[in-house]
Amino acid sequence: MKTVKKIIASEKKNLGPKQFVMSPLPNQWVGQISPFIMLDHFGPKYIPAGEPFFVPPHPHRGFAPVTILFEGEVEHKDSVGNIGRIKGGDVQWMTAGSGVVHSEGAPASFSETGGNLHLIQLWINLPAAHKMTAPSYQEIKSSSIPILQEGNAQIRVIAGVYKNLEGPAKTFSPVSLLHVIVPEGEEINIEVVKGFNASYYLTKGETMVDQYEVPEQHLVWLSEQGDSITIKAIRDTELLFMAGEPINERLVSYGPFVMNSKPEIIQAIHDYENGLMGAL
Repeated sequence: MKTVKKIIASEKKNLGPKQFVMSPLPNQWVGQISPFIMLDHFGPKYIPAGEPFFVPPHPHRGFAPVTILFEGEVEHKDSVGNIGRIKGGDVQWMTAGSGVVHSEGAPASFSETGGNLHLIQLWINLPAAHKMTAPSYQEIKSSSIPILQEGNAQIRVIAGVYKNLEGPAKTFSPVSLLHVIVPEGEEINIEVVKGFNASYYLTKGETMVDQYEVPEQHLVWLSEQGDSITIKAIRDTELLFMAGEPINERLVSYGPFVMNSKPEIIQAIHDYENGLMGAL
């Protein structure tokens, strides 16, 4: 069995006026849990009617920003020409690759009526061989995500293969991404491929794992040894379980760019400023 290596509390990160996310990764102790390099958790928050929620156009290069939407609606536009809209239960998986400019936010129809918005944005690193791959966009509808029922618990397989169920996300390195829902008092055993880094983040509830009580908005980083972990729900719980083959390469990041060297970062800034990543 795996054990707990570290439990990391989220820190508040401001996005702008009256908007913030809770972020456990990266932090002052852990730069990454490769291949996962950033996790931001927004909400659940009620967005009043008439109040816009919009992140203006910004660039990315060298990784895949993934949005897992639990409630609400999010609209995406990018410089490659992709336009998409996801709803609660859906996932937006964008591979920035060589560079893309995109914007995201609640669509006008959602802003007109208001409603709850709840999501995670997860940054997944790309191996050096794929950092300059062509940008791509996957819109993964909830209906296409297979569900494994284990007792009264559910596992939604977003990426990777889990107990013969294959998630719809296409990845550039081996990754397992599971949305796990466990009722109060129930426990679930999650299997992990040997050699994968593994962690989970609680969006709701409280768990007992390896004799530790872990509340929501905390990230649990698991040991390298072992190939499974048993998690018990103290209260009704939802969590995002993340496992992946570590990318054992140098990582250099600057804002929205994640590369392998400082010259590559400088080149990314130059390319963006000269319009080579396109525009909206």
